[in-house]
Amino acid sequence: MLSPERLALPDYEYLAQRHVLTYMEDAVCQLLENKEDISQYGIARFFTEYFNSVCQGTHILFREFSFIQATPHNRASFLRAFWRCFRTVGKNGDLLTMREYHCLLQLLCPDFPLELTQKAARIVLMDDAMDCLMSFSDFLFAFQIQFYYSEFLESVAAIYQDLLAGKNPNTVIVPTSSSGQHRQRPTLGEASMLEGVEASLFYQCLENLCDRHKYSCPPPALVKEVLSNVQRLTFYGFLVALSKHHGINQALGALPDKGDLMHDPAMDEELERLLKSEHGGPGL
Repeated sequence: MLSPERLALPDYEYLAQRHVLTYMEDAVCQLLENKEDISQYGIARFFTEYFNSVCQGTHILFREFSFIQATPHNRASFLRAFWRCFRTVGKNGDLLTMREYHCLLQLLCPDFPLELTQKAARIVLMDDAMDCLMSFSDFLFAFQIQFYYSEFLESVAAIYQDLLAGKNPNTVIVPTSSSGQHRQRPTLGEASMLEGVEASLFYQCLENLCDRHKYSCPPPALVKEVLSNVQRLTFYGFLVALSKHHGINQALGALPDKGDLMHDPAMDEELERLLKSEHGGPGL
């Protein structure tokens, strides 16, 4: 049965919103790269398995960074995969450095950029040195905000800098996914000037920005909620508030609540099944 959302949109708009062409192009590329293997069991089965993997979120495993950041669904799938694969780090109470977390990210995406990991770590560490230890949950929720909303945050950084300098931020150009990674952020020293910016003015600027970011912006009502709790705030204070906001995590939908972060019954059941099969079943 088609959802009301699907029925309300023209076909081309729905296809664009769901990035169907992105997946079709990728599927065809995968088909051509592996045509000898695929010929053994048929093209129809290949497309069935490909789109099943997209639905399950496993299609992003061990893929290049350009692909895992290509769509909101890919980003959410990568976040979920990272959590499920490495939640034992948090379960065991281990603390890791930024570079150690980056190594874990590279196990799932070999060319994952160090810069993104550094930015996520900075949200957690603030004034502390970048080689300080972080808990899995602190890093994960900071990484979620940084990775999923990357382009939005680069525009927010530019707006923040303009407000600090007394400029009109309405002229800020929204970066593309490729150019956004290289825009310079406020340093911690700059972020501390005048104890940040006025929250109400900051929100007015971000409200306009959210209208232009249809797929990579936190819900404007939740952004307003974050900013309504303070009179002034710094750029990194804003990022910390986003990373700790229960509603934003729920709206994104990739990770469980912090209290449930170490629980994944489906994965535990699968691991138990694999262990039993490896040892020849229970009692052997």
